Amino acid sequence: MRIAVASGKGGTGKTTVAVNLAVLRAESASDRTLLLDCDVEAPNTHLYLAPSIEERRSVHQSAPEVDEAGCTGCGLCARACRFGALIEVRTAPGIPGAPIMVLPELCHGCGACTLACRNGAIREVAREVGTLLLGRAGRLLYGQGILCVGEAMATPVVRRLKEYADAAPFVVLDAPPGTACPMVETVRGADFCVLVTEPTPFGLHDLRAAVAVTRALGAPAGVVINRDGIGDERVARWCAGAGLPVLARIAYDRRVAELCAEGKPLVRVSSEHARLFRGLLDRIVALAPPVPGTAAALPARSA
Repeated sequence: MRIAVASGKGGTGKTTVAVNLAVLRAESASDRTLLLDCDVEAPNTHLYLAPSIEERRSVHQSAPEVDEAGCTGCGLCARACRFGALIEVRTAPGIPGAPIMVLPELCHGCGACTLACRNGAIREVAREVGTLLLGRAGRLLYGQGILCVGEAMATPVVRRLKEYADAAPFVVLDAPPGTACPMVETVRGADFCVLVTEPTPFGLHDLRAAVAVTRALGAPAGVVINRDGIGDERVARWCAGAGLPVLARIAYDRRVAELCAEGKPLVRVSSEHARLFRGLLDRIVALAPPVPGTAAALPARSA
């Protein structure tokens, strides 16, 4: 079972929910649980878990490299690129310089430019765009993606991190906030999506956007209302009208904020929250039964 925990906006408590779900499940189940931090631009689950990192792997994306000697400046490659990663550069006669400029940060690695070039003057080269950290936090298996500084696209790192989801029969994916491409890639293929929101007008606005994404992807979803008590019941009423189950409510409580600031999972120090997350986990399992099958083995650990 793959459970994505997402939100339409940042700061709703999404990571708190993901971490506590994963920790509770790992410490109470006989089989393995894996947490994947897919918020690769600002990963922070390690602040709660202090995992031991056993392996680091680089993530590479292909990008074009132009052979100046073979390039005629026809511009077919630039016109074939739909992402603006290649630009025709017009220079005065006698002034050296390639007629095609490559912006690798915008490249999606589709290879269209290579196919379009009639002279074979473009080849694809690998460039590092991120890093994966793999390890454990007690009984919990752990994976985290980190996007390289200056990179514009997080999706390739998220996609590569998700390849490790077969390492355990139960996987929690902590999605990036919002509804952009990295969140879509995280939720894609999930058996269930937990949408964390807060009972405010902003929370409702962004929840609607997140629900639209899950429905477009065909992922069943439910809602967790965090900081319950600071707003009103508009979120709950909208969920009822939209046929969206409210799975749990986490009360607005200073002690919760203090424990999160100290990096302590709630389920380890609060019996009340352990019961709350146990109920949340049970509801998720009831709404999204696991698909029968055997999980793949963990990737081999290199020195």
